[in-house]
Amino acid sequence: MNLSQLFSQGDAVTKLVASLLLFMSVASWVVIFWKGWMLRRALGDVTRSTAAFWQSASFNEAQDKVAAFDREQLVLPLVTASQLLQGHSLGSAGSKVQQLTRSLRDALHAVLHKLQFGQVLLATVGSTAPFVGLLGTVWGIYHALVGMTGAGQITIEKISGPVGESLLMTAAGLAVAIPAVLAYNVLGRIITRIEAALEGFARDLLDLLADESARPPRSDSTS
Repeated sequence: MNLSQLFSQGDAVTKLVASLLLFMSVASWVVIFWKGWMLRRALGDVTRSTAAFWQSASFNEAQDKVAAFDREQLVLPLVTASQLLQGHSLGSAGSKVQQLTRSLRDALHAVLHKLQFGQVLLATVGSTAPFVGLLGTVWGIYHALVGMTGAGQITIEKISGPVGESLLMTAAGLAVAIPAVLAYNVLGRIITRIEAALEGFARDLLDLLADESARPPRSDSTS
């Protein structure tokens, strides 16, 4: 007997457990493929975007280059947030730097939240799917034993079949959980690399603009 037959012949609890495992499997695989594709692009885009920014001759040119490279919009929000000091008087440098710090921090948190999206689902599926499958197994064994009580003489052949069918739920739970756990760990390592690059870029950008704000205004008068 396969899982489809077990689902069609099972009671309401068995069908509920099987449906839940199917939903968890589909949801986790959608997240795995989507995040794998997104993070693969983002990893290269962050490197190219930050390199293009520091190689630009002006801030406006840097912003244009970052916009062209940053397809996942991970670096550009930081560059846009740093425009707080652009075009403003720097008479109150301290307050402007503090505003810039808050602006960059908020933009960085938003970007990191975007990178982490889906990780909670993978962790939840990886940790709960085996127990959901085990619940289906326990209920299936209980249901099979209850059905055998009125079947007269009980033999090992009558027990092994229903019990073996119920154990398929445990295997299904593991089959759902293992890919989710592996993907969570692999994608988490990629996310950590991207986060480190973005945090380093934000610190460098803050240091650059803070130094500019601390410089005294240039005087055009000649002595």
